[in-house]
Amino acid sequence: MGDTPLGWAAGNGHDGVVKLLLGRHDIDPGKPSEAGQTPLLQAARNGHEGAVKMLLGRDDVNPNKPDRYETSLFLAPYNGREGVVKMLLGRHDINPDQPIEDGQTPLLCAA
Repeated sequence: MGDTPLGWAAGNGHDGVVKLLLGRHDIDPGKPSEAGQTPLLQAARNGHEGAVKMLLGRDDVNPNKPDRYETSLFLAPYNGREGVVKMLLGRHDINPDQPIEDGQTPLLCAA
């Protein structure tokens, strides 16, 4: 509940819908849900690599933006999403040392 259409599609692996929504000018790909989760966070958490790739291809998506607590790079290893972790770490603008609110880092989570 409280998801944006893009967030719901990305979080549930509906790549065709993600592509369609990203083609619209009235969709904000960085808009968080009521819980504060962006479409990228939702896709990364659930391991939907196609959606992650499309969202990371956008200039208006911040891959380091946390929800209330975690970032995409924190949630992906926490949920065992190795392919998503590789995609995120392959970018120059990802901060692998960005701690969450309680001080944990993605590396600690992955371990």
